[in-house]
Amino acid sequence: MPSTRRAFLHTAAAVPIAASQTPPPLPTVKFGGRHEITRLIIGTNPLMGYSHFNRILDQCMREWMTPERRIETILAAERAGITTWQLHYQKETIETLKGLRERGSKIKAFLLSDFELHKDFSMIPDVARLGFLGMAHHGNRTDEAFREGRMERVLEFVQRARDAGVMAGVSTHNPAVIEWIEEKGWPVDYYMACFYHVTRTPEQTRALMNGERPLGEPFLEKDPERMTRVIRQTSKPCLGFKILGAGRAGGSREQIEAAFRFAFAHIKPGDAVIVGMWPKFKDEIAENCDIVRKIHAT
Repeated sequence: MPSTRRAFLHTAAAVPIAASQTPPPLPTVKFGGRHEITRLIIGTNPLMGYSHFNRILDQCMREWMTPERRIETILAAERAGITTWQLHYQKETIETLKGLRERGSKIKAFLLSDFELHKDFSMIPDVARLGFLGMAHHGNRTDEAFREGRMERVLEFVQRARDAGVMAGVSTHNPAVIEWIEEKGWPVDYYMACFYHVTRTPEQTRALMNGERPLGEPFLEKDPERMTRVIRQTSKPCLGFKILGAGRAGGSREQIEAAFRFAFAHIKPGDAVIVGMWPKFKDEIAENCDIVRKIHAT
């Protein structure tokens, strides 16, 4: 207790300042009935230089996002109220996770198979010991397996992840994949569901667009409606991703808010979204958190 009036006034004045530095909590869900996570999850693509736009932007991202900045970005997200991070497996992301732990971060994490882990499923038990809530089969590889009729490889991943004691997921950009797995009754614990079917082949895209296709990945306007319809149909919890179309739907704050509103209105109450954040030019972390709080407060 302050012993003098001056000390009391100093303490009283400091309280609002300290309180203002702690943001209001973000909405949370009990994902799959097992893990409490924020409905806004920070993604990894911008941290690792995957812009889904072009190689020049990829390179710009990689040059700016140093190993230290990766750690700082996740810590900033944690301070802003985000409790969960989705990362893919590669040497640099695992080093980032370990660096966060060394600094006392409590960030929770979902892992996406990639690189060595995707090639060698025998690594799954050791990787699971790093403390991931769930591990999902990589969406690009899932969609390739679906086109080529090799889904037994995806099922093997799911079974091995479950045996390792983590939630076992499947990531995909194709709503038909989720429908197919549901029909088969696979023991999947969750789905990572891309709002845009960017893994369509050129032939598939041309069939939808009167013989033409866009340059680059096919981000089509009605894709979010197609994927969220399937998300609502499955009883399994889902993590929606690329809700901003890798930045294409984020030209203004109003457009960003509209994309978030669509996402939360069209996924299930127990689902969450993954959003990549690039804080070089503006504080995207704070902006996204503010938007999510605003949506859930109304």
